[in-house]
Amino acid sequence: MVAADGSAASGKTTGARKISKKYGLKFLSSGLLYRFASYQILKYQPKNKIIFLKKTFKKLNLNKLSSLNLHSSKISEHTSMIAKEKKIRIILKSFQKKFASKFNKVCIEGRDIGTVILPKADIKFFFKCDLNTAAKRRFKELRKKNKKIKLSSVKKQLQTRNLRDVSRKNSPLLKSSDAVIVDTGKLKKIPDMINKMSEIMDKKIRNKYGS
Repeated sequence: MVAADGSAASGKTTGARKISKKYGLKFLSSGLLYRFASYQILKYQPKNKIIFLKKTFKKLNLNKLSSLNLHSSKISEHTSMIAKEKKIRIILKSFQKKFASKFNKVCIEGRDIGTVILPKADIKFFFKCDLNTAAKRRFKELRKKNKKIKLSSVKKQLQTRNLRDVSRKNSPLLKSSDAVIVDTGKLKKIPDMINKMSEIMDKKIRNKYGS
């Protein structure tokens, strides 16, 4: 099991997804789950969010998530708000743990994977990135769908999101003591990031199973 944590636009999703493909791991983005929860709440405006989300995640087909636009500014802002709610985190925590126990060979990325979801993961990566690089990266992604978006507003949103994530009461963004830091502010090119992750993965596999 591999845990990949980090702040917004730190490169953790790209790194986790590519390393999953390389090593044949079942990939799950917890951030996408929270975005989907936000999307559903905004769309249906349920009277009781908790009951609604329990039903939603019982029948969730992960393949459908990729077809939805879950990265709008509105959803990003709303997601960071609901991520603070303990009852919502419990629902998504249960979903992620069931996913991990079902597939076993998994890589889950998010903000509390190494500390809460997979505390006994074989490998834990913690992604970090300076704000300017992260903002440019996220701006480039968002500009494909919104030509009017400004870099300054993206930077401000990231700063606010990261502050909320590290300071929230329930499952804050924390680096696990045994996590390996992947600094994508320095490892700007994706191949460099994957090479560093692969070195850690290969070493773990050799130690566990032999060469």
